[in-house]
Amino acid sequence: MKRRPLWWWFLLLVLASQVTGCGTFVAHRILQAPNTYPTWFAPAPPVTLDYSLKFLTNFPRHYVSVGPPAARLCYRVIEPATYRVSVTTSNWIEHGRQRFKFTFEASVPAATNVWTATPRGTVFLLHGYGLAQFSLAPWALRLAEAGWRCVLVDLRGHGRSTGQKIYYGLQETHDLSQLLDALAANGAITPPVAALGESYGAAVALRWATLEPRVQNVVAMAPYGSLSNAVLNICHDYADWLPTGLAKSGMRELPACLGVPASELDITIVLARHPVRALFVAGAADTIAPAADVSALWQLAAPGSDLRIVPQATHEALAYYFDDLAGPVLAWLARPK
Repeated sequence: MKRRPLWWWFLLLVLASQVTGCGTFVAHRILQAPNTYPTWFAPAPPVTLDYSLKFLTNFPRHYVSVGPPAARLCYRVIEPATYRVSVTTSNWIEHGRQRFKFTFEASVPAATNVWTATPRGTVFLLHGYGLAQFSLAPWALRLAEAGWRCVLVDLRGHGRSTGQKIYYGLQETHDLSQLLDALAANGAITPPVAALGESYGAAVALRWATLEPRVQNVVAMAPYGSLSNAVLNICHDYADWLPTGLAKSGMRELPACLGVPASELDITIVLARHPVRALFVAGAADTIAPAADVSALWQLAAPGSDLRIVPQATHEALAYYFDDLAGPVLAWLARPK
């Protein structure tokens, strides 16, 4: 399946905003649920994940109602077992842009292992903007094989979850706590609880840990520090013909549309106010959330946090550098609080 570029719908914003000329219109489109945009409008993806979605049928979909505003979150629970996950990587240059293909193999359904009856803990996996559970499914299998019960979540407005708009973590953190409540009530949570996220999901994971005391550990892959900077970087990478002022006008109106100060949208402010311990992962070739920006977040985090920079990794490909990341992530999750 294809990992479509983040926020590719800015191309659509240009067409509409040229007619309206309204920063508020752009802001509302930035908040519009990604799963309501037509997929045919997206450019060619820089990353392809090669595995069959049929394997997910081994893990039934579940839903939980959250809000307000009301939404239904879709999630799957991956129990510890011997999945024998392996990954093969290839990359090439196409039309001047680096492309990646990650091929995953696993044994599903899997045989039980020593952790199946007594998981080491529970990890929530939070995908990037415009993506869904499938993007972190390989990580769920890899962590589950090492003993962790994993919860794959479609965040509000993504995948099969509902919701007319997204809130860049302001509401999603409450959604996740409600999901955690529901799973705990059903006996499906084994502490400690951790969150692993990439990009948008990493920012949500960090924000969630500042609000939810049950989340004791975070792995943040390519989180953005400043939402405005991330949006402008995306525009530069995927639509360099887009007038910078157009994106800036939407970002200026975004806080008012959400009813919060502009600073509340930046993870730098969130961590400065309430540091949490986390493993930060950055890609040396990431132009969306540059390594320097991720390093700045690490410096704001609680003592004991760690930073890993993966050479040559781009924003979209970073999460799939299993050879570089599997060992450090597993070691980090196993560390006592």
